[in-house]
Amino acid sequence: MTDPLKPYYNTIAQMKEKGLYTPVRVLESPQGPWFTVDGKKLLNFCSNNYLGFAQDKRLVAAVVKSVKKYGVGAGAVRPISGNLKLHMEAEKALAKFKGAEAAFLLPGGFIANIVAIATIVGKEDIVISDELNHASIIDAIKLAQVKNKFIYKHKDMAELEMKLKEAVKIAETLRQSSGRVPIILVVSDGVFSMDGDIAPLPQIVKLAKQYGAITIVDDAHGEGVLGEGRGIAHHFKLQGQLDIEVGTLSKAFGVLGGVITGKKELIEYYRQKGRPYLFSTGLSVADAAAVLEGVKILSRSSTLVKKLWDNAHYLRSEFKKLGFDTGRTETPITPVMLGDENLAKTFSAKLFARGVFATPIKFPMVAMGKARIRVMPTATHSKKDLDFGIAAFAKVGKELGVWQ
Repeated sequence: MTDPLKPYYNTIAQMKEKGLYTPVRVLESPQGPWFTVDGKKLLNFCSNNYLGFAQDKRLVAAVVKSVKKYGVGAGAVRPISGNLKLHMEAEKALAKFKGAEAAFLLPGGFIANIVAIATIVGKEDIVISDELNHASIIDAIKLAQVKNKFIYKHKDMAELEMKLKEAVKIAETLRQSSGRVPIILVVSDGVFSMDGDIAPLPQIVKLAKQYGAITIVDDAHGEGVLGEGRGIAHHFKLQGQLDIEVGTLSKAFGVLGGVITGKKELIEYYRQKGRPYLFSTGLSVADAAAVLEGVKILSRSSTLVKKLWDNAHYLRSEFKKLGFDTGRTETPITPVMLGDENLAKTFSAKLFARGVFATPIKFPMVAMGKARIRVMPTATHSKKDLDFGIAAFAKVGKELGVWQ
């Protein structure tokens, strides 16, 4: 009898042939500017650990203290018996930090987008989404089974307005036929994770208000990075003007978790109706304690945020001097655009041999033919660290003919 799963096994061989297979390396040390992978000490050039919080001694101390008090896990979904005092303290701190009425802590950023979108949007509602939005946004829209979905060209405000006009017409038709006024939802990443560019949020908010739509921004790569660490709303001075802001705590905050901020009535609705929240165990003690300590640190000082940006500007400047194409980035996310999947794979392997860990980003994470090495400087990298990485890129780039 033929194994019905054989086609999936064969896919692996095909992926390897096309340069699309990604081997998983084993990390054997803390997530710092340098770490040990498969027994080799390497410069860490591709972590989301923007501020170094993943190994920060202050967060570690806060975690140890809380674990001794509460144990390691929540033990249950929060609505039953797993709602820890730590969860509530972290939510209160995050809301104040973000300048929002309320915050809602969830087990992950992916889950946060699903809760934020699929809890309030249904089949008869309308969603308008940037074409480069994160997979979690795309999957949340699919889960909501929305019939009327619009995709606008990346950051194209003229096309967004065109889609809003179409949405308003559809909404009026649906209102006349059912008597219900459907939601029109505009959703965008804040910082686009593969290119590092920033959504034109002021224009998005203005257009949404003009056409009676609500706005959601996924600020995963803006948390701890933009707006002196407070995120994209502060960056654009839009506090209180966004309907829903989603964040993740697995980037700059260095742990695990997601957060939704907005009006307290909406957050309470999510708390009562969000299925991934109702049926998932609460965030671990360690994660909640680390988040709370991270907020305290950033509330006191933006020194780490400034160091992150100083490192990012230096790295990008040096890459450009070498002739590398860093795309359209406006943030510490620094893509080195290579195009070919196998070239990106080879480039990464040669960097590894020279002591630099920087994995290739290729299909399906980006479109076919748009492969790159996405370099991620952090606040904990020294100038000496950055120069080591830049020198390795220069040598590999010349060897592979990426620049002359």
